[in-house]
Amino acid sequence: MRLNGQAFERSEGLEPGAYFHALNENPEGVAVYSKLEVGEASQEDWNRVIGGILGIDPTDLMRRALANLRPEPAIVAAADRARAAGIKVAMLSNSFGLEPYNPYEALGMWEDAFDAVILSEREGVRKPSAFIYQRALDALGLTGPECVFVDDHAENLPPAEALGIRTIHHTTDPEGTAAQLDALLERAAAA
Repeated sequence: MRLNGQAFERSEGLEPGAYFHALNENPEGVAVYSKLEVGEASQEDWNRVIGGILGIDPTDLMRRALANLRPEPAIVAAADRARAAGIKVAMLSNSFGLEPYNPYEALGMWEDAFDAVILSEREGVRKPSAFIYQRALDALGLTGPECVFVDDHAENLPPAEALGIRTIHHTTDPEGTAAQLDALLERAAAA
């Protein structure tokens, strides 16, 4: 996400750090992003507020902001290996909104790529709420100890762990994260 945000800042002529400041520190930006994640604000609302904070055209802003975002090939390959081995794979995401721009579909990471898709926008609650993790377990028909959860925000891991889900904190090393995931899945298959 960070590299995508930096590329967006350059493409829009913004000062370095302006985008993440608007999302994570500006009170209006934090509020609209939080509401977007749980379906209480639309992408158009987000576009308007974030565009206003940044002083840029809000038209189609979400698409522009995510234009350089790409799935990590090592993580996608690990998920594909898991599915090929008959292991269920879900996407659990705090949503960017789905309309008018569906970023998941644009990335090829949509419903046909997973056994279940759980989005905060649809659930009305976001990570790290325990409810959304339970919703993922229910959608997969599995128990916590049967699952592994990978996330790039450390604060999202403890609620999953409380349900017995093994967790991996993805940092900036996709190959390392994929290796951890492969090792956990291999141990589970051998058990």
